Amino acid sequence: MIKLRTLLILTITGIIILLTSLLGVLFTRHSTNEIKKEIGHSLAGTAYQMSDKLDNFMWSRAGEMEILTTLDIFKQGGDIPGVQTALDQLQTSFPSFSWVGFMNTEGQVLAATDGILVGTNIASRPVFKEGIKGRFIGDVHEAVLLAKLLPNPTGEPLQFVDISLPVKDHGGRTIGVLAAHMSWEWSREVQRTILEPQLHRSENLELFIVSRTDHTVLLGPEDTVGKPLEIDSVNRAQAGGSGWELAAWPDGRSYLTGYAYGDGYLSYEGLGWTVLVRQPESDAFARVAGLRSDFALAGTLAAMLFSVIGWFLAARITRPIYSLTEAADRLRTGEAAELPENRGFREMYILSRSLRSLVESLARTENELGDMKNLAHFDPLTGLPNRVALESYLETTLEEVEPRTETLAFLYLDLDGFKKVNDTLGHHTGDILLQKVAKRLTSLQQAGNITVRLGGDEFLHILRFPKESAFEETKRAAEEIIALLNKPFLVDYNRISIGCSIGAAFYPDQDENAGQILKIADECLYRSKRAGKNCVSFSDELTMKLQ
Repeated sequence: MIKLRTLLILTITGIIILLTSLLGVLFTRHSTNEIKKEIGHSLAGTAYQMSDKLDNFMWSRAGEMEILTTLDIFKQGGDIPGVQTALDQLQTSFPSFSWVGFMNTEGQVLAATDGILVGTNIASRPVFKEGIKGRFIGDVHEAVLLAKLLPNPTGEPLQFVDISLPVKDHGGRTIGVLAAHMSWEWSREVQRTILEPQLHRSENLELFIVSRTDHTVLLGPEDTVGKPLEIDSVNRAQAGGSGWELAAWPDGRSYLTGYAYGDGYLSYEGLGWTVLVRQPESDAFARVAGLRSDFALAGTLAAMLFSVIGWFLAARITRPIYSLTEAADRLRTGEAAELPENRGFREMYILSRSLRSLVESLARTENELGDMKNLAHFDPLTGLPNRVALESYLETTLEEVEPRTETLAFLYLDLDGFKKVNDTLGHHTGDILLQKVAKRLTSLQQAGNITVRLGGDEFLHILRFPKESAFEETKRAAEEIIALLNKPFLVDYNRISIGCSIGAAFYPDQDENAGQILKIADECLYRSKRAGKNCVSFSDELTMKLQ
């Protein structure tokens, strides 16, 4: 027959191992999967932001070129000095234009920024051959004619994206081509603005831009640029998908990979760039792995400790052990139970207190896992909800809205003058200014609404109104936001004044797809920009309908 001390040792050791294992599995299984999902969605959101920024940038630059072709000075074609002045002004306003030139229908360059290639015939170049047919936007390529003519302090090969389009006179006859080479370096600045705010909480993030035609890496770590990248994430993105997965990369390592596809923006059809954001699996789940190790170590130490204690216990402690076992079993089944604190024996007192401490420690660990999950929902700089939180909010709210009586107003905000603050006072001051803007926006927050930072100096404010008063209430709310943000800010003793342009759209009045509503609000935002900024714009069709 087995000895009592041996039985006690086996019993206590088994209880501790069982308790630790059960609590460890219960606390980590669900939380680990959720954390993995949230981190993946965060990477996918970052990839989408980058893709959206790239397409938005290209759309804006192509639009500026189209506006130039509508000017009389180009349509008349004879005032070459005036054309030269217009080209120089464009390059000064947007330094990403490395070279802009105007050529006649024969391909002869008549005017160009800094006089580069003036008098040269570029009729054989794609930027002319395609541009004279219609609007042409070429993919990333290395410089040919301009390689030795443009400044290149780094000595690295220059890369450009081309934009060209025909210039027509007032009668509709083609009289020339307006063409531009944009330095690919602007993509690195976009990359920096997207990734830098996340690096303090997510280490080893890497971003890739991959071409559509041959899957060549256009932007990424130095050793990958110019090389083909063949992984499933690229194929999934180019099939029109956007998401994340745990993928094996050519270097043999596994990365949590978010992907998005650049399918264009408004009238810009896009070049089909795939954006990937990856993080090594070991880095993405380092804390989760650490928590699992802590569970295992706590269980091992507890088993060793209580085995020693159990060796000195006698038959009188059988009953307290049974009570502990019963409480542990209730915990195992998910019931709320408190481990008893037995004061009959010092050893049993220590045992019961240690078990209670262990359960409390495991509970605190679960709270830490919950905190990690919450971090994935909030912007680390401003503390506002991010795109992941926006998606969760919409999943719930769109189900609650009664379409016949209620409306959701989407206010797309962009700060006027923020870039000047960054350029003159530095990014640190800009970050503090964003935090203060977020605080003012939060002061307007009401139950059922949400304020989200979409990235950079762009925010989204969603409000819920009765349908009959939605237009007036939204206009009033937008004007209140503008007035609030027009009040000066004090940052590092600097008095800073900015404005705010807003675009408004309504769900489900304008569309039953939340993503389309966001695009409509973004379009209205650019109407506000074009209207002089610091105002709110609605679509003409909706304004007539609601008024």
